[in-house]
Amino acid sequence: MVSFSAGQEAARALLEGSQRYTCLAGGTRSGKTFLIVRSIVERAILAPGSHHVILRFHANAAHASIALDTLPTVTTLCFPGVTLKESRQDGFFKLTNGSRIAVGGLDDKDRVEKILGLEYVTVFLNEASQIPYTSALVAFTRLAQVVGDLPQRAYVDLNPTHTMHWTNTLFGDKRDPVSRQPLSDPEQYARAFINPRDNADNLSPAYLESLAHLPERQRKRFYEGVYVEAVDDALWSFEIIERYRCAPEAIPLEKRMGVVVAVDPSGAAGRDDLGADEIGIVVAAKHEDGDCYILADRSCREAPAVWSRRAVAAFHEFKADCIVAESNYGGEMVRATIHAADANVPVTLVTASRGKAVRAEPISLLYEDGRVHHVGRFPKLEEQLCAFSASGYGGHGSPDHADAAIWAVTHLLGKTDTAIIEFYRRMSLDRN
Repeated sequence: MVSFSAGQEAARALLEGSQRYTCLAGGTRSGKTFLIVRSIVERAILAPGSHHVILRFHANAAHASIALDTLPTVTTLCFPGVTLKESRQDGFFKLTNGSRIAVGGLDDKDRVEKILGLEYVTVFLNEASQIPYTSALVAFTRLAQVVGDLPQRAYVDLNPTHTMHWTNTLFGDKRDPVSRQPLSDPEQYARAFINPRDNADNLSPAYLESLAHLPERQRKRFYEGVYVEAVDDALWSFEIIERYRCAPEAIPLEKRMGVVVAVDPSGAAGRDDLGADEIGIVVAAKHEDGDCYILADRSCREAPAVWSRRAVAAFHEFKADCIVAESNYGGEMVRATIHAADANVPVTLVTASRGKAVRAEPISLLYEDGRVHHVGRFPKLEEQLCAFSASGYGGHGSPDHADAAIWAVTHLLGKTDTAIIEFYRRMSLDRN
């Protein structure tokens, strides 16, 4: 017989609530994954022929952690009379009543297409701190199977990361992570926190003690199980970006002194290459007032032939002067890719000879000075900017959108080959 602590019982009750989306956030080894997998097996037993899916970002981690460990362990301990038959080639377990529990990763293109080709009555995103919101949205679209009276449910769990993470925006702030507007159905989203102390009966005192003595930031995440402030000493803040945001009519075409499309390439093979970074494509203009305006974010995860046409289309749409592209990922190949889409587009290659944080810091000061304005809202770009600190980038993956914006502003208001002190001096002269 498995016993649960008061904190775990409260989490179990939440999982059985009436809301469609539930998040369990908490410290490591707090039992949150065990509780959700238990609910999934129970739901599979109650609804013959039902389909359920457990997803992590990496397929190998999903197999090792869930398929080989948590799922069979939960079934043995909590449902001793239930038999799971694994179909390893197809990536799912089948119960004797015909229900299926699929296990997979969102970084495996072929497996994703096979798994997400079906509809499910339960979708579970495990270790969601590693899963981009775009991938989460794709998974949530498969929450569509109708099986008797069993309600459709999406579960999410994670060790809480920074407060800007999409799970905190969605389940904590009750805002859409893309538009940042309030949810139209906030009652459908619920969250509970549990920590390792709630699972003390299954952990050694020495292990709990080691978690309690982690450095403060790691202690809050893995021991206390709470979200931490986005980035210590962040170079950007949402408040600064919001303060200087403006409407399109603020920069009439005839008052633009220069327009550039900046591209930060990646090695993505196409939109289904979920393990690859996006290609940052940002359009910016310099106004006759000397300020810089971010006009559009056309970033995408596409094959070279597709993203290059997207960049060229932005070039013509905004009547840009040139496309600025980082040369570190392919050098002249980047120029050739863009020229394959339009041989007449001027391309300027720039080299990242300094670290991302070093390149970002002078641009963040321009934002603080009110010299960079966002014309509209660019959620992913803004989230990436706010994940920068003087010590580096603290967000998930690569700051592809932010890198493109930094290249664009640097090209319009400074020179990429100048030292930082000289950069500041020139900015000061421009203001005077």
